[in-house]
Amino acid sequence: MTPEQQQAIQTHVEAISAILYADCESESLKTLEDIELAGKERVLTHVTPQIGIFLSTQLAGQK
Repeated sequence: MTPEQQQAIQTHVEAISAILYADCESESLKTLEDIELAGKERVLTHVTPQIGIFLSTQLAGQK
């Protein structure tokens, strides 16, 4: 991965993190465990399916 690609990932991860954080009730994020669980839940619910769709579309386009 190039440094430019790594920077792009970092930029997008920060933007996604801000969106997911805004979706959380801040009073429910009192411990590192709370933060980790909330983050994992939101990534699995919102981010991972979209990555799967993107990769499936890319694969289908190659065939």
